[in-house]
Amino acid sequence: MDFGDEQFTKKKNRRKFLRVILEFVILLGLGWLLAMALFTFKHYVPYQERQDVPVRGDHGFLALSYFGIARTGTDTLIGRDRIREHLEALKLNGYETITQKDILAYYEKGQELLQKALFLTFEDGRRDTAIFAQKILEELNYKGTALTYAEKFELKDTKFLMPRELKDLANNGFWELGTNGYRLAFINCFDRYGNYLGELTPLKHVLVAPYMGRKYNHYLMDYLRDEKDFPKESYDMMQDRISYDYEKLRDVYTEEIGFVPGAYILMHSNTGAFGNNREVSAVNEKWITELFDMNFNREGYSWNSRESSVYDLTRMQPQSYWYANHVLMRIAHDQEQPVKFVRGRAEEAAKWLQQAGEAEFKREKIIITTDPDSNGRLFLKNMRSASDVHVQVTLTGNKYGTQAIYLRADEALREPLAVKLSGNYLYVRENGKELLKLDLNKFDGKEPISVDEDKKAAEVAALKTAARYAPTKQQAELYSQRMLDREAQPAVSVEEGGKEYVAPINIREPGKRSLELFLKGSSLRIVLDGRELDESITVSKTGRGKIALEAAMAAYDWSQRNLTDDVYDGVFEKLMVYDYRTEKKPEPVLMFSLFGHSIRIDKPWGGDESLILYDSQLHGVEGALYAMNAYWEKLLHFFVHSF
Repeated sequence: MDFGDEQFTKKKNRRKFLRVILEFVILLGLGWLLAMALFTFKHYVPYQERQDVPVRGDHGFLALSYFGIARTGTDTLIGRDRIREHLEALKLNGYETITQKDILAYYEKGQELLQKALFLTFEDGRRDTAIFAQKILEELNYKGTALTYAEKFELKDTKFLMPRELKDLANNGFWELGTNGYRLAFINCFDRYGNYLGELTPLKHVLVAPYMGRKYNHYLMDYLRDEKDFPKESYDMMQDRISYDYEKLRDVYTEEIGFVPGAYILMHSNTGAFGNNREVSAVNEKWITELFDMNFNREGYSWNSRESSVYDLTRMQPQSYWYANHVLMRIAHDQEQPVKFVRGRAEEAAKWLQQAGEAEFKREKIIITTDPDSNGRLFLKNMRSASDVHVQVTLTGNKYGTQAIYLRADEALREPLAVKLSGNYLYVRENGKELLKLDLNKFDGKEPISVDEDKKAAEVAALKTAARYAPTKQQAELYSQRMLDREAQPAVSVEEGGKEYVAPINIREPGKRSLELFLKGSSLRIVLDGRELDESITVSKTGRGKIALEAAMAAYDWSQRNLTDDVYDGVFEKLMVYDYRTEKKPEPVLMFSLFGHSIRIDKPWGGDESLILYDSQLHGVEGALYAMNAYWEKLLHFFVHSF
């Protein structure tokens, strides 16, 4: 063989060997990442075994309960990143988790808890909740209680944890088991027009929920009643019905996992007893004290003290749209103890004077969390009191609240010029005088519907639901014919003189509006969602002043889901403030759009850099990475929910 060929062969073999080694290392790394994602290697360490956790005095304990976790979050399920922020904020404040055993010892033996004790639960027993929560619990050394409905085991619903999976959770150290009861069902239901709907399963409830008001109850809370609110069952029938659920719960858990979980959440009490009726309450109380070690009987407040009964505990249910400071604000006022709030980007926070509430500077967002039943307010510091400004921002706080921008303001807000987004309206006010009130539904071109049309839609939905879930073919045909007959009946429209139906704003309803304000002299021009309003607004105050941001809680009310949430998060995204000397903005060295996100590579050049008074956007490499991550999340969301 030629020497050259031998050298070439050795070189080629060496490359093959190195390539095999590299491939092996990559596969090993991928295997390690997969194993870390799928398996648990850490061990939960109780606070009693740690030296860094203070146990001192009787401080009671905090109880939080989450409906469930989704990858990016929904209106009810909290996103995995958001719940991580919640729990990391609690960890930063010194909270450590306690177990059901700790709670029993606290009430039955007088044992002290650690100084900041947290009992953490996850309701409804969803499989995705366990998947997304597991790694967070491991990283924070937190322990959670997974609550399930026993009926789901029999239905074999793949969205929910099955007995084998619950046993695995209980064995990995980061979980305990609890129960929400045997079933989730609704009774004594009416729509918002007083039409009787009777009893509803969760599937039926989803179809008619858009037309329901507050008049309904949960399965164990009352007698079954007719449309006139009279009981449809005798005392013995009621007792047998409720007892059946507890007996089934006991038997199913005992057979499937070997025991009845000790922690119970009665769905849904908040009655001061164990039901809306004295006789019903007595039946529930009998079974609760017989089967369970503890019961969370109330929702709305987070704090439990030694004066509480172990069968009448309370929990707070953080909502999917709450930011971390929202949780901390509620906790701070429930227990009246100091809390360390989340600040976020320190360099951005330093540019603002916080006058009320709390603020987090999170990437491109300024999140202002109000004080309870009050407001939160920031003033931009070191802003050369410009009189003429151009402001652009995207407001993404929920509709149920107020987000405001004050222009030419002083710190006492005397005679302020304010642009406010509140509910479904945009307001411009100066010195208490209303200069503009814009109906955003009309701005969006939404066709108004009448009360008569909405009532018809509610009745059609109820008949359609009854037909879909009718127990017999004959009944299904009967309800279908009634639905067709109701659809054929006319309804008086708004144009025909009917009263317009104005839907109440749901506390969970998201909002998103882009806003540009051009204030020069006595003229204010507004561009909303890319459309300039027809006429400029004449203002009287033309002197210099400051820029302020404000979030305020709307007039809150009771709701089945969230009894007394009196805190609001106003969210101001991509805020830019310019000294409005000219229509032309400062020119950057290079500006381009990446997935709808503007990227500025360098400082403004070719223009007056001093025109920019404030900019919350991320730029350069940081901005590009943020934009790519946002696009990647949207892409994943599309594929996850499309297939």
